[in-house]
Amino acid sequence: MPKLTLILRTIFRSHSPIIMPISSPKQPFLVIITVTIFSLLGQGPVLARNAHVINFRSPDLYPESLAWDPLMQHFLLGSLHQRIITAVSDSGIVETYISDTDLPEDVSILGLAVDTPRNRLLAVVHSYAPLPPFNALAAYDLRSRRRIFLTPLPSEGIDAANDVAVDYSGNAFVTNSGGNFIWKVTADGSASIFSKSPKYLADTNNPADDVNSPHDYLGLNGITYVNKGYLLVVQSTTGKVFKVDAEDGTARNVLLNEDLIGAEDIAVRSDGVAAVVSPMKELWMLKSIDSWSEGVVYDKVEVNVQRFPTSVVVGDKDRVYVLYGHVDEGRVGNSRRENFGIAELRSKREGEDESVWIFVLIGLGFAYFFFWRFQMAQLVKKMDKVN
Repeated sequence: MPKLTLILRTIFRSHSPIIMPISSPKQPFLVIITVTIFSLLGQGPVLARNAHVINFRSPDLYPESLAWDPLMQHFLLGSLHQRIITAVSDSGIVETYISDTDLPEDVSILGLAVDTPRNRLLAVVHSYAPLPPFNALAAYDLRSRRRIFLTPLPSEGIDAANDVAVDYSGNAFVTNSGGNFIWKVTADGSASIFSKSPKYLADTNNPADDVNSPHDYLGLNGITYVNKGYLLVVQSTTGKVFKVDAEDGTARNVLLNEDLIGAEDIAVRSDGVAAVVSPMKELWMLKSIDSWSEGVVYDKVEVNVQRFPTSVVVGDKDRVYVLYGHVDEGRVGNSRRENFGIAELRSKREGEDESVWIFVLIGLGFAYFFFWRFQMAQLVKKMDKVN
Protein backbone atom coordinates (compact mmCIF):
# COMPACT_ATOMS: atom_id res chain seq x y z
CA MET A 1 0.00 0.00 0.00
CA PRO A 2 2.73 2.61 0.75
CA LYS A 3 4.23 1.92 -2.67
CA LEU A 4 0.86 2.59 -4.42
CA THR A 5 0.40 5.78 -2.42
CA LEU A 6 3.84 6.98 -3.48
CA ILE A 7 3.00 6.31 -7.13
CA LEU A 8 -0.27 8.27 -6.92
CA ARG A 9 1.42 11.17 -5.16
CA THR A 10 4.09 11.24 -7.85
CA ILE A 11 1.48 11.31 -10.60
CA PHE A 12 -0.65 13.96 -8.94
CA ARG A 13 2.20 16.29 -7.93
CA SER A 14 4.30 15.92 -11.05
CA HIS A 15 4.70 18.97 -13.25
CA SER A 16 5.18 16.74 -16.28
CA PRO A 17 2.20 15.56 -18.36
CA ILE A 18 0.04 13.24 -16.27
CA ILE A 19 -0.37 9.74 -17.62
CA MET A 20 -3.34 7.79 -16.31
CA PRO A 21 -2.67 4.19 -15.24
CA ILE A 22 -3.51 1.81 -18.04
CA SER A 23 -6.01 0.00 -15.83
CA SER A 24 -8.13 3.14 -15.28
CA PRO A 25 -11.62 2.88 -16.80
CA LYS A 26 -11.52 6.60 -17.55
CA GLN A 27 -8.44 6.40 -19.75
CA PRO A 28 -10.21 5.71 -23.06
CA PHE A 29 -12.49 8.72 -22.54
CA LEU A 30 -9.55 11.02 -21.75
CA VAL A 31 -7.63 9.72 -24.75
CA ILE A 32 -10.65 10.32 -27.02
CA ILE A 33 -11.02 13.90 -25.77
CA THR A 34 -7.31 14.57 -26.25
CA VAL A 35 -7.23 13.13 -29.76
CA THR A 36 -10.42 15.01 -30.73
CA ILE A 37 -9.05 18.32 -29.47
CA PHE A 38 -5.78 18.04 -31.32
CA SER A 39 -7.54 16.79 -34.47
CA LEU A 40 -9.75 19.87 -34.44
CA LEU A 41 -6.83 22.14 -33.73
CA GLY A 42 -5.15 20.59 -36.70
CA GLN A 43 -7.93 21.99 -38.89
CA GLY A 44 -6.87 25.52 -38.11
CA PRO A 45 -4.89 26.05 -41.34
CA VAL A 46 -7.82 24.62 -43.35
CA LEU A 47 -10.28 27.06 -41.82
CA ALA A 48 -7.85 29.91 -42.39
CA ARG A 49 -6.97 29.12 -46.01
CA ASN A 50 -7.97 31.42 -48.82
CA ALA A 51 -11.08 30.57 -50.80
CA HIS A 52 -10.38 28.77 -54.07
CA VAL A 53 -10.89 31.01 -57.12
CA ILE A 54 -10.47 29.88 -60.73
CA ASN A 55 -10.28 32.52 -63.45
CA PHE A 56 -10.13 31.17 -66.97
CA ARG A 57 -10.33 32.32 -70.59
CA SER A 58 -12.63 30.95 -73.27
CA PRO A 59 -13.86 33.37 -75.94
CA ASP A 60 -17.65 33.70 -76.23
CA LEU A 61 -18.33 30.79 -73.87
CA TYR A 62 -20.92 32.45 -71.57
CA PRO A 63 -21.63 29.33 -69.47
CA GLU A 64 -24.98 29.26 -67.67
CA SER A 65 -24.32 26.25 -65.44
CA LEU A 66 -21.59 23.91 -64.33
CA ALA A 67 -21.18 20.43 -62.87
CA TRP A 68 -18.40 18.70 -60.94
CA ASP A 69 -16.95 15.40 -62.16
CA PRO A 70 -15.58 13.68 -59.02
CA LEU A 71 -13.73 11.01 -60.99
CA MET A 72 -11.80 13.32 -63.31
CA GLN A 73 -11.65 16.09 -60.69
CA HIS A 74 -12.67 18.93 -62.96
CA PHE A 75 -15.61 21.22 -63.65
CA LEU A 76 -17.81 20.87 -66.73
CA LEU A 77 -19.53 23.91 -68.25
CA GLY A 78 -22.07 24.48 -71.00
CA SER A 79 -22.24 27.44 -73.36
CA LEU A 80 -24.83 29.99 -74.32
CA HIS A 81 -23.60 30.39 -77.90
CA GLN A 82 -21.62 27.27 -78.73
CA ARG A 83 -22.46 23.58 -79.10
CA ILE A 84 -19.67 22.56 -76.75
CA ILE A 85 -19.11 21.39 -73.18
CA THR A 86 -15.92 22.69 -71.64
CA ALA A 87 -13.76 21.18 -68.89
CA VAL A 88 -11.96 23.49 -66.47
CA SER A 89 -9.35 22.18 -64.04
CA ASP A 90 -8.63 23.44 -60.52
CA SER A 91 -5.79 25.50 -61.94
CA GLY A 92 -7.88 27.05 -64.73
CA ILE A 93 -6.74 24.88 -67.65
CA VAL A 94 -9.52 24.89 -70.27
CA GLU A 95 -10.32 22.04 -72.65
CA THR A 96 -13.15 21.57 -75.11
CA TYR A 97 -14.42 18.31 -73.66
CA ILE A 98 -17.37 17.63 -75.99
CA SER A 99 -18.22 19.27 -79.30
CA ASP A 100 -21.57 18.20 -80.74
CA THR A 101 -22.04 19.81 -84.13
CA ASP A 102 -25.09 17.59 -84.80
CA LEU A 103 -27.11 19.80 -82.47
CA PRO A 104 -29.11 22.62 -84.10
CA GLU A 105 -26.99 25.65 -84.79
CA ASP A 106 -26.91 28.39 -82.13
CA VAL A 107 -28.66 26.34 -79.43
CA SER A 108 -27.59 26.79 -75.80
CA ILE A 109 -26.30 24.06 -73.51
CA LEU A 110 -27.73 24.91 -70.11
CA GLY A 111 -28.11 22.62 -67.09
CA LEU A 112 -25.58 19.82 -66.58
CA ALA A 113 -25.51 16.79 -64.29
CA VAL A 114 -22.90 14.06 -63.88
CA ASP A 115 -24.29 10.53 -63.59
CA THR A 116 -21.26 8.98 -61.90
CA PRO A 117 -22.46 5.33 -61.64
CA ARG A 118 -23.03 5.20 -65.40
CA ASN A 119 -20.13 7.49 -66.42
CA ARG A 120 -22.53 9.83 -68.20
CA LEU A 121 -22.97 13.55 -68.55
CA LEU A 122 -26.51 14.86 -68.97
CA ALA A 123 -26.96 18.20 -70.72
CA VAL A 124 -30.06 20.34 -71.26
CA VAL A 125 -30.30 21.79 -74.78
CA HIS A 126 -32.52 24.80 -75.39
CA SER A 127 -33.00 27.39 -78.14
CA TYR A 128 -33.93 30.97 -77.31
CA ALA A 129 -36.16 33.10 -79.52
CA PRO A 130 -36.02 33.99 -82.36
CA LEU A 131 -34.64 30.51 -83.05
CA PRO A 132 -37.16 27.72 -83.70
CA PRO A 133 -38.26 26.06 -80.42
CA PHE A 134 -35.97 23.24 -79.32
CA ASN A 135 -35.90 21.55 -75.91
CA ALA A 136 -34.03 18.30 -75.41
CA LEU A 137 -31.82 16.31 -73.08
CA ALA A 138 -28.53 14.94 -74.37
CA ALA A 139 -26.52 12.18 -72.69
CA TYR A 140 -22.79 11.71 -73.30
CA ASP A 141 -20.33 9.05 -72.26
CA LEU A 142 -17.80 10.80 -70.04
CA ARG A 143 -14.88 8.65 -71.16
CA SER A 144 -15.42 8.18 -74.90
CA ARG A 145 -17.19 11.59 -75.06
CA ARG A 146 -19.66 10.18 -77.56
CA ARG A 147 -23.34 11.03 -77.45
CA ILE A 148 -25.56 8.24 -76.10
CA PHE A 149 -28.92 9.81 -76.92
CA LEU A 150 -30.62 13.10 -77.72
CA THR A 151 -34.20 13.07 -76.42
CA PRO A 152 -36.70 15.80 -77.41
CA LEU A 153 -38.84 16.87 -74.46
CA PRO A 154 -42.66 16.77 -74.85
CA SER A 155 -44.04 20.22 -75.63
CA GLU A 156 -46.75 21.93 -73.61
CA GLY A 157 -46.79 25.26 -75.41
CA ILE A 158 -44.51 27.58 -73.42
CA ASP A 159 -41.37 25.52 -72.88
CA ALA A 160 -37.97 26.51 -71.56
CA ALA A 161 -35.86 23.52 -70.58
CA ASN A 162 -33.45 24.75 -67.96
CA ASP A 163 -31.74 22.57 -65.35
CA VAL A 164 -31.29 18.85 -64.74
CA ALA A 165 -30.70 16.46 -61.85
CA VAL A 166 -30.15 12.70 -61.89
CA ASP A 167 -31.03 9.98 -59.37
CA TYR A 168 -29.11 6.79 -58.56
CA SER A 169 -31.11 4.80 -61.13
CA GLY A 170 -30.09 7.12 -63.96
CA ASN A 171 -33.42 8.91 -64.26
CA ALA A 172 -33.01 12.57 -65.20
CA PHE A 173 -35.35 15.34 -64.08
CA VAL A 174 -35.47 18.53 -66.17
CA THR A 175 -37.14 21.77 -65.09
CA ASN A 176 -39.35 23.71 -67.47
CA SER A 177 -39.03 27.37 -66.53
CA GLY A 178 -41.66 28.43 -69.06
CA GLY A 179 -44.33 25.85 -68.28
CA ASN A 180 -43.59 25.40 -64.56
CA PHE A 181 -43.36 21.63 -64.58
CA ILE A 182 -40.72 18.91 -64.53
CA TRP A 183 -39.88 16.38 -67.24
CA LYS A 184 -38.46 12.94 -66.56
CA VAL A 185 -36.07 11.15 -68.88
CA THR A 186 -35.30 7.52 -68.05
CA ALA A 187 -31.83 6.00 -68.26
CA ASP A 188 -32.59 4.70 -71.75
CA GLY A 189 -33.77 8.11 -73.00
CA SER A 190 -37.59 7.91 -72.76
CA ALA A 191 -39.14 11.30 -71.89
CA SER A 192 -42.41 12.22 -70.23
CA ILE A 193 -44.00 15.00 -68.18
CA PHE A 194 -43.30 13.95 -64.60
CA SER A 195 -44.48 16.59 -62.12
CA LYS A 196 -47.14 19.17 -62.97
CA SER A 197 -48.36 20.33 -59.60
CA PRO A 198 -50.79 23.26 -59.14
CA LYS A 199 -48.46 24.38 -56.36
CA TYR A 200 -45.99 25.49 -59.04
CA LEU A 201 -48.54 27.92 -60.48
CA ALA A 202 -49.66 29.58 -57.24
CA ASP A 203 -48.56 33.22 -56.97
CA THR A 204 -46.58 33.12 -60.23
CA ASN A 205 -46.74 35.65 -63.04
CA ASN A 206 -47.68 34.67 -66.55
CA PRO A 207 -44.38 33.47 -68.12
CA ALA A 208 -45.35 35.11 -71.41
CA ASP A 209 -45.14 38.51 -69.70
CA ASP A 210 -41.44 38.04 -69.06
CA VAL A 211 -40.02 36.47 -72.18
CA ASN A 212 -37.49 39.27 -72.60
CA SER A 213 -35.97 38.75 -69.16
CA PRO A 214 -32.14 38.71 -69.30
CA HIS A 215 -32.14 35.65 -67.05
CA ASP A 216 -34.40 32.68 -66.32
CA TYR A 217 -36.88 34.30 -63.95
CA LEU A 218 -39.72 32.40 -65.57
CA GLY A 219 -40.52 29.74 -62.99
CA LEU A 220 -39.02 26.44 -61.89
CA ASN A 221 -35.29 26.73 -62.26
CA GLY A 222 -32.50 24.97 -60.34
CA ILE A 223 -33.02 21.34 -59.31
CA THR A 224 -31.01 18.81 -57.31
CA TYR A 225 -31.55 15.21 -56.24
CA VAL A 226 -31.29 14.27 -52.56
CA ASN A 227 -30.34 10.66 -51.88
CA LYS A 228 -33.37 10.09 -49.65
CA GLY A 229 -35.58 9.87 -52.72
CA TYR A 230 -36.70 13.39 -53.45
CA LEU A 231 -35.82 16.50 -55.42
CA LEU A 232 -35.37 20.07 -54.25
CA VAL A 233 -36.42 22.67 -56.82
CA VAL A 234 -36.26 26.46 -56.65
CA GLN A 235 -38.71 28.81 -58.37
CA SER A 236 -37.28 32.17 -59.39
CA THR A 237 -40.44 34.27 -59.55
CA THR A 238 -41.79 33.34 -56.12
CA GLY A 239 -38.58 32.44 -54.30
CA LYS A 240 -40.13 29.18 -53.18
CA VAL A 241 -38.39 25.85 -52.69
CA PHE A 242 -40.33 22.68 -53.48
CA LYS A 243 -39.72 19.16 -52.24
CA VAL A 244 -40.73 16.76 -55.00
CA ASP A 245 -41.11 13.01 -54.57
CA ALA A 246 -38.80 11.35 -57.11
CA GLU A 247 -41.19 8.41 -57.53
CA ASP A 248 -44.62 9.97 -58.09
CA GLY A 249 -43.85 13.68 -58.65
CA THR A 250 -45.99 15.01 -55.81
CA ALA A 251 -44.78 18.40 -54.62
CA ARG A 252 -44.99 20.37 -51.41
CA ASN A 253 -43.69 23.78 -50.37
CA VAL A 254 -40.70 23.81 -48.09
CA LEU A 255 -41.59 26.20 -45.26
CA LEU A 256 -38.79 28.76 -45.03
CA ASN A 257 -38.18 31.82 -42.90
CA GLU A 258 -37.93 33.91 -46.08
CA ASP A 259 -38.62 33.66 -49.81
CA LEU A 260 -35.58 33.27 -52.06
CA ILE A 261 -36.72 35.67 -54.77
CA GLY A 262 -34.59 35.35 -57.89
CA ALA A 263 -33.19 31.93 -56.94
CA GLU A 264 -31.41 30.46 -59.93
CA ASP A 265 -29.79 27.23 -58.78
CA ILE A 266 -29.53 24.88 -55.80
CA ALA A 267 -26.98 22.31 -54.62
CA VAL A 268 -26.84 20.13 -51.51
CA ARG A 269 -23.70 19.13 -49.60
CA SER A 270 -23.16 15.68 -48.10
CA ASP A 271 -24.07 17.04 -44.65
CA GLY A 272 -27.51 18.09 -45.93
CA VAL A 273 -26.82 21.84 -46.11
CA ALA A 274 -28.32 23.44 -49.23
CA ALA A 275 -26.81 26.37 -51.12
CA VAL A 276 -29.05 28.54 -53.33
CA VAL A 277 -27.66 31.27 -55.57
CA SER A 278 -29.31 34.34 -57.06
CA PRO A 279 -27.44 36.20 -59.81
CA MET A 280 -28.61 39.58 -58.58
CA LYS A 281 -28.64 39.04 -54.81
CA GLU A 282 -26.56 36.53 -52.84
CA LEU A 283 -25.88 32.93 -51.92
CA TRP A 284 -28.29 31.58 -49.31
CA MET A 285 -27.22 28.76 -46.98
CA LEU A 286 -30.12 26.61 -45.75
CA LYS A 287 -30.55 23.88 -43.16
CA SER A 288 -33.35 21.49 -42.32
CA ILE A 289 -33.79 18.96 -39.52
CA ASP A 290 -36.91 17.22 -40.87
CA SER A 291 -35.93 16.23 -44.44
CA TRP A 292 -37.06 19.56 -45.87
CA SER A 293 -40.60 19.83 -44.67
CA GLU A 294 -39.26 23.03 -43.13
CA GLY A 295 -35.97 24.84 -43.52
CA VAL A 296 -34.17 27.95 -42.37
CA VAL A 297 -31.81 30.40 -44.04
CA TYR A 298 -28.98 30.52 -41.53
CA ASP A 299 -26.47 32.57 -43.50
CA LYS A 300 -26.14 34.78 -46.58
CA VAL A 301 -22.91 35.01 -48.53
CA GLU A 302 -22.10 37.97 -50.75
CA VAL A 303 -21.64 37.30 -54.47
CA ASN A 304 -20.24 39.48 -57.21
CA VAL A 305 -23.50 40.46 -58.92
CA GLN A 306 -21.63 42.24 -61.72
CA ARG A 307 -20.30 38.84 -62.78
CA PHE A 308 -23.84 37.37 -62.68
CA PRO A 309 -23.54 34.00 -60.89
CA THR A 310 -26.11 31.58 -62.29
CA SER A 311 -25.01 28.20 -60.98
CA VAL A 312 -23.88 26.62 -57.71
CA VAL A 313 -22.26 23.22 -57.32
CA VAL A 314 -20.67 21.13 -54.57
CA GLY A 315 -17.14 20.24 -55.57
CA ASP A 316 -14.22 18.41 -53.99
CA LYS A 317 -14.28 18.10 -50.16
CA ASP A 318 -17.84 19.47 -50.04
CA ARG A 319 -16.71 22.95 -51.11
CA VAL A 320 -19.41 25.20 -52.56
CA TYR A 321 -18.62 26.94 -55.86
CA VAL A 322 -20.53 29.46 -57.93
CA LEU A 323 -20.12 30.13 -61.64
CA TYR A 324 -19.50 33.65 -62.87
CA GLY A 325 -20.60 33.18 -66.47
CA HIS A 326 -21.78 36.74 -67.37
CA VAL A 327 -24.84 35.23 -69.04
CA ASP A 328 -26.66 38.58 -68.83
CA GLU A 329 -24.15 40.00 -71.32
CA GLY A 330 -24.37 36.96 -73.58
CA ARG A 331 -28.16 37.11 -73.73
CA VAL A 332 -28.14 40.63 -75.15
CA GLY A 333 -25.81 39.65 -77.97
CA ASN A 334 -22.37 40.31 -76.52
CA SER A 335 -19.79 37.91 -77.94
CA ARG A 336 -16.58 39.66 -77.01
CA ARG A 337 -15.96 38.43 -73.48
CA GLU A 338 -13.14 35.95 -72.87
CA ASN A 339 -12.77 35.93 -69.08
CA PHE A 340 -15.02 33.92 -66.76
CA GLY A 341 -14.68 32.49 -63.29
CA ILE A 342 -15.52 29.81 -60.75
CA ALA A 343 -15.28 30.86 -57.11
CA GLU A 344 -15.53 29.00 -53.84
CA LEU A 345 -17.90 30.69 -51.38
CA ARG A 346 -17.91 29.92 -47.67
CA SER A 347 -20.25 30.71 -44.83
CA LYS A 348 -18.61 32.98 -42.27
CA ARG A 349 -21.09 31.81 -39.69
CA GLU A 350 -20.06 28.19 -40.19
CA GLY A 351 -16.40 29.16 -39.70
CA GLU A 352 -17.26 31.01 -36.50
CA ASP A 353 -19.31 28.07 -35.23
CA GLU A 354 -16.45 25.65 -35.91
CA SER A 355 -14.03 27.87 -33.99
CA VAL A 356 -16.46 28.10 -31.08
CA TRP A 357 -16.86 24.34 -30.93
CA ILE A 358 -13.10 23.85 -30.92
CA PHE A 359 -12.81 25.99 -27.81
CA VAL A 360 -15.85 24.34 -26.24
CA LEU A 361 -14.23 20.94 -26.68
CA ILE A 362 -10.94 22.22 -25.31
CA GLY A 363 -12.82 23.58 -22.30
CA LEU A 364 -14.57 20.24 -21.77
CA GLY A 365 -11.25 18.45 -21.98
CA PHE A 366 -9.66 20.68 -19.37
CA ALA A 367 -12.75 20.45 -17.14
CA TYR A 368 -12.57 16.70 -17.21
CA PHE A 369 -8.81 16.82 -16.63
CA PHE A 370 -9.11 18.95 -13.48
CA PHE A 371 -12.03 16.84 -12.24
CA TRP A 372 -9.86 13.77 -12.62
CA ARG A 373 -7.04 15.45 -10.71
CA PHE A 374 -9.47 16.33 -7.93
CA GLN A 375 -10.55 12.68 -7.72
CA MET A 376 -6.94 11.54 -7.58
CA ALA A 377 -6.22 14.05 -4.78
CA GLN A 378 -9.12 12.70 -2.77
CA LEU A 379 -7.88 9.16 -3.34
CA VAL A 380 -4.38 10.08 -2.14
CA LYS A 381 -5.82 11.63 1.05
CA LYS A 382 -7.86 8.51 1.77
CA MET A 383 -4.78 6.32 1.29
CA ASP A 384 -2.78 8.58 3.62
CA LYS A 385 -5.43 8.08 6.30
CA VAL A 386 -5.36 4.32 5.77
CA ASN A 387 -1.59 4.31 6.14
